[in-house]
Amino acid sequence: MSTPTFRAAVVRTPSGPDSIEIIDIPLTEPGPGEVRVAVAATPVNPTDLGVVGGFFHELGMINQPSHTGLGWDFAGTVHAVGPGVNLSVGTRVAGVVLGFDRDFGTYAEQLVVPAADLAVVPDGLDLVTASTVPLSGLSAAQIVDLIGEAPTDGNRLLVTGAAGAIGANVAALAPDRGWRVTGLAREADEQFVRSLGADFVTSAGIGWDAVVDTTPRQVCGLTPVRDGGTFAGVRPNIVPAAERGITVHTLMAQSDGPRLGQLLAHAASGRLPTRVHAVMPLARTADAHRAMAEGGTRGRYVLEP
Repeated sequence: MSTPTFRAAVVRTPSGPDSIEIIDIPLTEPGPGEVRVAVAATPVNPTDLGVVGGFFHELGMINQPSHTGLGWDFAGTVHAVGPGVNLSVGTRVAGVVLGFDRDFGTYAEQLVVPAADLAVVPDGLDLVTASTVPLSGLSAAQIVDLIGEAPTDGNRLLVTGAAGAIGANVAALAPDRGWRVTGLAREADEQFVRSLGADFVTSAGIGWDAVVDTTPRQVCGLTPVRDGGTFAGVRPNIVPAAERGITVHTLMAQSDGPRLGQLLAHAASGRLPTRVHAVMPLARTADAHRAMAEGGTRGRYVLEP
């Protein structure tokens, strides 16, 4: 009797989209505290492009002997549960798989993950949209935690990359902590950024009480931050040296099932922005990567395994 398998997208020798392979992987059952999810949707993230291009392999952050799994966040339906799990088969869930050095990812038809890392998707939120929330939503929420409550003597927050997934979520969440948000983005993105309730600029300037830089290269550095202000970035390999009394934070995203549940509820109510540019089948993973690498689009490319 043959062993059941499922399809997954991986890279063996990363060298760009052409190195992505769709392979068959043996199906495994969930252990204690785990569930097996049938993945309905999984978005392409900028980090995935870095993995496929070999960037993180070159940094020594990935060392897989056979293949590296792709994909970080997902939404789907519970198909099997392990001992000690109170989720029912058929429950719609979303979650995120973190870490670089792994042989599995969310670009897959099936996924075994800890139940504690999952959140139930609210009624009224489709699974494609829900799949775009976990990584960008949790990253944004945890960045806002890092910068904390706005000080009484200065609450002006600049969010660079405010039209991107993480930046837009920061702009939506930071006012809860007393920040007055201004989004930095391209001129064409002004209407979207202002729809988040933020002010808008196309250049950073100087003198901000806090800056959250969600751009890949973090080219502004600490220059826009006032003396004694706060900076938070999303690139752990690009951390500016503290100067002028500025507090520097770097995001290290963590799984958080309960927090994700809150974020999904915000997405369902429209409070958290969610944008899907295109939905593509798993077989076209390489095409999705090529399209995203070209840039110029707003909204996520989402794969349907």
